[in-house]
Amino acid sequence: MEIKSAKFTVSNQDYTKCPPPNLPEFAFIGRSNVGKSSLINCLCKQKKLAKTSSQPGKTQLINHFNINDIWYLVDLPGYGYARVSKKSRSAFGKMITDYIFNRTNLMVVFVLIDSRIPPQKIDIEFINELGENQIPFALIFTKADKLTNNEVAKNTAAFKKALKQHWEELPPSFITSSETGLGRDEVLNYISEAIPLFK
Repeated sequence: MEIKSAKFTVSNQDYTKCPPPNLPEFAFIGRSNVGKSSLINCLCKQKKLAKTSSQPGKTQLINHFNINDIWYLVDLPGYGYARVSKKSRSAFGKMITDYIFNRTNLMVVFVLIDSRIPPQKIDIEFINELGENQIPFALIFTKADKLTNNEVAKNTAAFKKALKQHWEELPPSFITSSETGLGRDEVLNYISEAIPLFK
């Protein structure tokens, strides 16, 4: 897929105020500081489309971006470790789950995992919740450029092993780097193949 246009559409806290559900949506989510905004900018080849920050928890709204006028890329707030109040974390959690569980045109949730660290309980629990609610999802391992190929393989294998304690069949997964563009084409091709399935 070639991205010819990527335009910010709207930000809000309520899934009922999202754009009309007449285009397929692909949402991106992960723990704070997983590199989500950088990946989105890499996918769209726009350095400032999604706001990046050294401070975790920058994304605090549901952000819609219109891609090629045929699908929406949705940037969701991160979960865990954001430097916000307990009340705000609770509000983020409800915002995220309301969107994911009720958005009728949501095709896939891409769950971003930091390839540099061991499996995290919060990631496993979030993925299991998606599965329990029959939400289609795929994994994106980020920041692969920070490690050797062997380290990336070892860490992603460890994460998949942790998942196998709960899953018989593993979801699709991608290894990416926002710095080098690794995995960009694979993620976009996956989206391209899913778009025709939208009804």
